[in-house]
Amino acid sequence: MHTRSSILGARLNDVVLADDLLPLGQLLIRGAQQHPDRAALIFPDVRLSYAELAQRSWQIARSLIALGVHRRDHVGILMSNHEDLVASFFAVTMMGSVAVPINARYRTSEIQRVVADADLTVILTTNCGDHVDFRELLRDSIDGLAEVGDATRLNLAGYPALRAVVSLTDDPQVGMVSGSDFVSAGSRVEQDELVNRCAGVSLRDIALILYTSGTTAAPRGAMLTHEAFGRIWMSTGRGFGIKAGDRLWDPLPLFHVAALGPLVFTIGHGATFISDRWFDAGRSLQQIAGEAPTHLYPTYPPVVQSLLTHPDFARTDFSSVRVFLTVAPPATLHQFQALAPHAAQLTTYGGTEMGPASLSRLEDRAAERLSNCGKPQPGVEMRVVAADGSLPGPDEPGELHIRGYNLFSGYYKQDEHTREVLDDDGWFHTGDYGSIDADGNVIFLGRTKEMMKVGGERVAPAEIEAHLCTHPAVKLAQVVGIPDERLGEVPAAFVELKDGAHVEPNEMIEHCRGRIASFKVPRLVRIVKDWPMSATKIQRFRLRDQLVKELGTPTPRRNRGAQ
Repeated sequence: MHTRSSILGARLNDVVLADDLLPLGQLLIRGAQQHPDRAALIFPDVRLSYAELAQRSWQIARSLIALGVHRRDHVGILMSNHEDLVASFFAVTMMGSVAVPINARYRTSEIQRVVADADLTVILTTNCGDHVDFRELLRDSIDGLAEVGDATRLNLAGYPALRAVVSLTDDPQVGMVSGSDFVSAGSRVEQDELVNRCAGVSLRDIALILYTSGTTAAPRGAMLTHEAFGRIWMSTGRGFGIKAGDRLWDPLPLFHVAALGPLVFTIGHGATFISDRWFDAGRSLQQIAGEAPTHLYPTYPPVVQSLLTHPDFARTDFSSVRVFLTVAPPATLHQFQALAPHAAQLTTYGGTEMGPASLSRLEDRAAERLSNCGKPQPGVEMRVVAADGSLPGPDEPGELHIRGYNLFSGYYKQDEHTREVLDDDGWFHTGDYGSIDADGNVIFLGRTKEMMKVGGERVAPAEIEAHLCTHPAVKLAQVVGIPDERLGEVPAAFVELKDGAHVEPNEMIEHCRGRIASFKVPRLVRIVKDWPMSATKIQRFRLRDQLVKELGTPTPRRNRGAQ
C-alpha cells in the first residue's frame, strides 16, 4: 500500500510554489518593506534605494488619481531610460491601471497611431531624450495639444480618451501639466484611496499593453495580465539564478520587453537593476567594471557585438559575473563565453506575446547552452506543427506553437487578428519556424512570416512600404530584410516610380528619416521597373536573394530566438 507521501515521492520538492504571485506594483512595495535601503535602481548618475523608488512610484500614482485616472484606464509612458520611467511603470501597475510603454524611437506618425489606438487617458513624459525632446515631439504628433487652455482637461479631436499630458519636469510646458502641479495635485489625494486601489488589483487584470509590429502595416498592442507577465519573468529570474542582493546589468531600452521583464524579476527577487540612459559600448564596459554585476542581460547581437569589438573589452573585469544571457550566433556566444569561462551563459526563445517561453538551464552542459534555446519553462507547453497540420517528430521543423499561463490576452481592439493567432485550444501560433529535439530543447530557425527583426526590434515590411508610398514619385514599394553583421537584419527597399518621375535612391532614404523610427529606415534603395512575380504576387524572396547576391552578403543560419 502506498502512502500519500510515497506516491508524491521526491519530485514533490521540484514543484516551485508561486509565492511571487503578486501584481507587478506590489513586487516593488514588498521589496521596499523587506529591504528599504538596498539599491533598487542604478544609472551612472542616479542611485535609488527600494524605499526611494517605491516612494516616487507612490507619489506618481496619487497624482494620476488626482487627474482622474481610474482602474483599467490606459496610461502612456514616453521616455528613454530614466528613473521616472521605472517609477511610472510601477506606479501605473500598483494602482490597477494599464501601463502602455511607447517606443522612444517612434516619431510623429507612429506616436499618433499609438496614442489613438491605445485609448490613452494620460501620457507621462519628461525631457530625458539624448536626441529628441519628447515634449516637443508630442506637441508635433498630437494635433491641438499646443493650443489647449486647461492642460488637465484635454478635449482633442481624434483622441477622445486623452485627459492630460504630463511633463515630469518642473518647467512649464505648453499643453502639459508640469511636474510641480502634478505633485501638488497628488498631495490632495487621500492615502487610503491608493491603498485600496493597490489592494484591489487582480492578477488577471491587464497590467500592460506592449506594441509589437506584425505583418500588417500597423503595430499591435499585446495585452498582458499581471499573472502572465509577472509569473513568466519571475520564473526566468529563478532560472537565471538571481536572488536577493544580486546585481543585474541590462542596457536595453526600458520600453522593450527584454528590459521591462528583467526589471520585474530583478525587483521581484530583491536584487539591483543596473542600466544606462542609452547604450554605448565604452560606457557599458566602464559600468560593468565599476558596478560589478553578478548577472548580465545584453540579449541581442548588436549589443554583444559592440561589446566584443570595443578595444576595452578584453581589459574589462568580468570576474563578478556568474550568469549572462545572449541570443547571438554560436561564434559570438563562444567569444563571450571565453572571456568569462567561470560564468554560465544562457539563451532563450520568446517574444512580446509570451515572454521567455524556453530557457536553457544552469545545469545544462555548456555545449547545449551554446547550441539551442533550452527547454520550455515550467508550466509552458511548446509544440511544432507542420504545414499540413501534423505534429512532426524530434528535430523535424515546423511552426512553433505555445500554450500556457504566460500568453497574452489578445491584441487590443484587434479581435480578428487575435483569433488568427490564438486557436480554440489555447495555442498561440507564433509564425516562427523551429524544431524541438529528442531531449525537449527548442531550436529557432527563422520566421515563417515576412517580418524582419532589426536588432531587437520587430519590423513589418508593409509599414515601411506604406511610408515610402507617401512620396509623390512612388508607384509601388517592396521591402525585404537583408543580413547585417551588427543588427542581424536590416531593411532594404525596391521602389517603382510613377511614369516620368525621377528620384535618386538617397532621396527615398531621406524621405524616411525623422518620419519613421531610425531602425525602420531602409539602408539602401533600388529603383526597379519590373518585378519578379508568381501568378498574382511579387516574390519577395527573389528580391532578397538578388540583393544578397549583388552585395556578396552570406545568409547566416538562424539557430536561436529572442524576445
